[in-house]
Amino acid sequence: MPRHRQPSTPKRPDPVPAAYPRPQLQRADWTSLDGPWDFAFDPEAVWTRPEQVRWTHTITVPFAPETAASGVRDTGFFRAVWYRRAIELPAPPPEHRTILHLGAVDYLASVFVNGQLAVTHEGGYTPFQADITDLLSPDGRQTIVVLAHDDPHDLAKPRGKQDWRREPHSIWYYRTTGIWQSVWLETVHRQHIAQLRWDPDPQGWALSFSARVAGPRGDGLRLKLRLSCREQVLAEDTYLVDAGTGEVHRSIALADPGIDDYRNELLWSPHSPTLMDAVLELVDAGGTPLDSARSYTALRQIDILGNRFVLNGKPYPLMLVLDQGYWPKSGLTAPDDDALRRDVELVKSMGFNGVRKHQKIENPRFLYWADRLGLLVGEEMPSPYRFTEDSMRRLTRQWMEAIERDISHPCVIAWVPFNESWGVPDLPHSAAQRDAVRALYHLTRTLDPSRPVIGNDGWEAVATDVIGIHDYDADPDRLARRYGGSEQTLPEAELSHLFKNERPGHKTLLLDGFQYTGQPIMLTEFGGIAFSKDVAQTWGYSRARTPDEFAARYAALLRTVRSLPLLAGFCYTQFTDTYQEANGLLYMDRSPKFPIDQISIATRGPRSPQEEKIDAAWRERLMASQRRQ
Repeated sequence: MPRHRQPSTPKRPDPVPAAYPRPQLQRADWTSLDGPWDFAFDPEAVWTRPEQVRWTHTITVPFAPETAASGVRDTGFFRAVWYRRAIELPAPPPEHRTILHLGAVDYLASVFVNGQLAVTHEGGYTPFQADITDLLSPDGRQTIVVLAHDDPHDLAKPRGKQDWRREPHSIWYYRTTGIWQSVWLETVHRQHIAQLRWDPDPQGWALSFSARVAGPRGDGLRLKLRLSCREQVLAEDTYLVDAGTGEVHRSIALADPGIDDYRNELLWSPHSPTLMDAVLELVDAGGTPLDSARSYTALRQIDILGNRFVLNGKPYPLMLVLDQGYWPKSGLTAPDDDALRRDVELVKSMGFNGVRKHQKIENPRFLYWADRLGLLVGEEMPSPYRFTEDSMRRLTRQWMEAIERDISHPCVIAWVPFNESWGVPDLPHSAAQRDAVRALYHLTRTLDPSRPVIGNDGWEAVATDVIGIHDYDADPDRLARRYGGSEQTLPEAELSHLFKNERPGHKTLLLDGFQYTGQPIMLTEFGGIAFSKDVAQTWGYSRARTPDEFAARYAALLRTVRSLPLLAGFCYTQFTDTYQEANGLLYMDRSPKFPIDQISIATRGPRSPQEEKIDAAWRERLMASQRRQ
């Protein structure tokens, strides 16, 4: 585990964070800035400089001011907020730089160091950084100020499930303003590893590896890489850094173990999440170390073959659950790293092999635990709610940043740039909006040709690798009739009727001009059965009156959906309750509405002895995690 330290502060102590915020490029020495900051509301966004601000509150970063965990808990309307942190931080050693990192700030951030503007960034879900070395005070006393503009009524920015009304309504929830992921510092050599990318090739028994080095470029820089798995060295080599681009691009050939049993042990899957550890060292022409970091990768391959999703060369039914990623007291921000790990453990213990992260680019620590514990993740871009030139510019840039951040995580198995035509509400009649969906589909495929892309999940498909359907019909018999086509024959008449005549969500599934060519068909949202003690203040797509009725209805629905050979997989709505939306299998505090082992049996159906053994191991791990808490 990397070492981390807290900067000294003249005012108050600071809690120690649980884990390194950027799991795929870790350094040993880093400084957390999470904890208490000075805070101020700027309701009409009138202040422009730090010296104008009247500091009125203390906030706990990285929790949004709308949450109880922040210590502020104000859910009103305000267009801007300000943060201030005074620390003691000396200038870095010669030839080194101090980098300030911010995991996510919603929405438009300006960062000042000692009164000077260090960086601006637009987008509420992706990280950014600034080299603040030249702004540091020689006496070691530094003041960092963050301004976040976040107009609560702007519907043309990617905002996901953030409500534009004062109180949450329908499927929208409390807003998330300002800092909601970790803030941290690290000191690096001016020539350092700035970016990594891993692309697995199990068929060729190889890995493609790319790196970019920041700082002055010149001849002689080399990058050393040591790749190992379970203490066995798989590859160890040194690569020349291109003097012109500062980049390294290599294919690493691995020794093929030959026997299938040994091959399978090295492949990553939910049942066997094998990771390969990487140690990297940047050296100059004379061999002097400049930078060192740790990373990890995995061998796994995702394909679409015919009408099936394929993992590592074998058809793999997707059993996903919709995950909104909210917590009762901390909103979009997990209470701590253990909470992220526990969510992964809970999902697996409930019988699912993956999640569809809904309208949220999740904290990379969640992806780390999904990588390490074995959970598939579908990543979805938070939507705007208006179609304008500016909304598409904003969405495209932030989607590219999200893909760049998460492309090397083996758990990520699909990209979803649009959901239910949000942000493109007039798809059937607007050529420009259809072109926007096609453009984002093809851009995503260009940036990452190794994963399927669902262009517009739910309905109104115009470009997609998977036909994702949202259907909340509560009657299992009607679902069976609607999606009862044969896997072998796939009768053309049945498919034509499905695509042209069925209207789940009152929307056509395929728009004119888009032809079905045999893509996998999935129910990517269904169920939504509500059970809650507070019937008057909550809702769902249908409602159960007792825990036993809820369990029985869930089991019947899942039994039907699992039996439909037309479907390549499903995603049940949803993992936990989310504020007024009470259709979770768990309450929002993660307690189950009926026993976890019963949920697992209903989700997966009867299990083989080996699968039962694996399930039992996960239940024991979950119980151990609960005991620790």
